[in-house]
Amino acid sequence: MIGALAAIVLATAGCGGATAASYSPTVGIGDNSHNLFQNADYAALKTKIARKIIPYDFYHHAVERDALRAWMNNAKAAGVEPNIAFNHSDRYPTKLPSVSNFRASLRYLRKNYPELRVFTPWNEANHRSQPTKNYPKRAAQYYNAARRICTNCKIVAADVLDQDNMLPWITEFRKTAYKPKIWGLHSYVDAQRNRSYRNSNTKRFVAAVPGEVWLTEVGGIVALGNVYSYSERRAAQGVRATLKLALGDRRIKRVYLYSWFGTNQRHRKPYLWDSGLASWDGKPRPAYFALRGWLKSHPNALKK
Repeated sequence: MIGALAAIVLATAGCGGATAASYSPTVGIGDNSHNLFQNADYAALKTKIARKIIPYDFYHHAVERDALRAWMNNAKAAGVEPNIAFNHSDRYPTKLPSVSNFRASLRYLRKNYPELRVFTPWNEANHRSQPTKNYPKRAAQYYNAARRICTNCKIVAADVLDQDNMLPWITEFRKTAYKPKIWGLHSYVDAQRNRSYRNSNTKRFVAAVPGEVWLTEVGGIVALGNVYSYSERRAAQGVRATLKLALGDRRIKRVYLYSWFGTNQRHRKPYLWDSGLASWDGKPRPAYFALRGWLKSHPNALKK
């Protein structure tokens, strides 16, 4: 993600605040570590939804199966609803799975976790790191297959980054996808530029799709390559901007802030991606307190 997002951030500019609203979408956390649910500061937020990304071919590899089992078990123990998103293979990241490969993976997931009720067929499908970037039709076929396999699930039809190809990609996706009802957006650019909802890619995305919109991966960036130097204060502002964006339209129903744990890189250059609400060892950062304060004034955001 770093390269493409860096180019977008450098090339765009925004201004203004978000439109105020009394409505609150449901807010949760996205993080791949099962230790998330055992963190006391996370538990204190009392959020009820969480998101995890896994390689679509996870079931071939014991380490990935074990990681998913630990995450799902801890989420269940914490009373948190999981949203699992398929991602490219870690071993063969450029490989575009066949629809039959996708079906096999999802059937395995459903067999082992019948309690799963929220599913994202493909994470950030329009990004250059994903084999689906130039194949929106295939991504739509994954969605159609998921509808047939997981009939009692809430399925995020297309999950995309707010970059230049967002709307053309969605247009092609919709030609094949069967009656999508939920859409996912990663509105990082809007949040980092503190754009008002009126002037945002988020607004353009909402206008382009029917049904609900979920901000499935969003937040403030602590560090990003050579684009953003390390700043926990700036990241806190990004969280505030994200939450303002989420109030821009009542069709925005969920927000998954990414991520909980940051990385240990205060003296590293160039920086790795870091958008953690807490440090690598779980200590809360200013972004955490920005979220905690917002949740206190928006209690409906804790309802599923």
